[in-house]
Amino acid sequence: MIRLNGALCRQLLVIALLVYCNKGFAQKLTEFRPTEVWPDDRGEHIQAHGGGITKIKDTYYWYGEERRKGLDSNKRYVSCYSSKDLMNWKFRKDVVQMTDPNNQGEGWVLERPKVFYNSKTKKYVMYFHLDNKSYKTASVGIAISDEPDGDYTFVKSFRPLGHESRDIGQFVDDDGTAYLIFEDRPYGFRIARLSEDYMDVEKEMCLISQHMEGGAIVHYKGLYYAIGSALTGWRANPNKYATAKSLEGPWSEFTDIAPPETNTYGSQSTLLLKVVGTKGTTILYLGDIWKPKTQWDSRYLWMPVEIGDGKLWLPAPKPFKLNIKTGLVTE
Repeated sequence: MIRLNGALCRQLLVIALLVYCNKGFAQKLTEFRPTEVWPDDRGEHIQAHGGGITKIKDTYYWYGEERRKGLDSNKRYVSCYSSKDLMNWKFRKDVVQMTDPNNQGEGWVLERPKVFYNSKTKKYVMYFHLDNKSYKTASVGIAISDEPDGDYTFVKSFRPLGHESRDIGQFVDDDGTAYLIFEDRPYGFRIARLSEDYMDVEKEMCLISQHMEGGAIVHYKGLYYAIGSALTGWRANPNKYATAKSLEGPWSEFTDIAPPETNTYGSQSTLLLKVVGTKGTTILYLGDIWKPKTQWDSRYLWMPVEIGDGKLWLPAPKPFKLNIKTGLVTE
């Protein structure tokens, strides 16, 4: 038997504890670092791709496509994370672990989950792109839960207002009205208001005749800004934006949100998030940097945009800090 002295035992114990802590917990982040690995509270890279953000009181919930290694290939997963500051995220669980709900067949698709909270029904309503392998079904699916991080139950799927729907986006206006943005090839992308209970798409507000996906909208100082990505699949391209005084339009011509040669810094839009504080308002661009061959390593590009007077510009990615209470960004 090998005997160790007391000092050596204590050193080994400290080393073991450090290894355990580093494996099980992530250090608290003090700044956003776009395009880098983004650890959650467990120290694991966040898996919430093509996602959306829902704020309930002082807590943000981030839902997205769960693409970690080792998943059951017969199921599709949607993850849920929570945060108070949009930077440090706690993994809640996979709120969707769904087998093929409508017999879409092998390789079926569940993409771009977005959750709306309905304050009247007290339900959390998740919309997502539901499709078959060849993307011919082109529909949305709905699943609901009584809790933001509960088990979401599939309800139905349909083509909104009878139109094809692939990539979807969410938008909640300042008055609380909820809208779905969806890509309807070959016509463009549509903005449509949800029904009062959010369980259906009720009224088309506008068809923007631009062939775009990854649609996102924000309302800022009297103007609506809509952004989207060209139809190049996993490959990044120059995302563009347009403006209008109302969702019905007319919309301006689309123009680049970043130097076109950067292909939006390798990202694709998924959401424009408005953070309103006591001293100012920041609009965050939320984008995905897709890695189709190693999807679990796909990254995120979150950056505050320069916006106002009909102009929107996405600066080059760099670390930044955001004060949720004041709504102000610092470097």
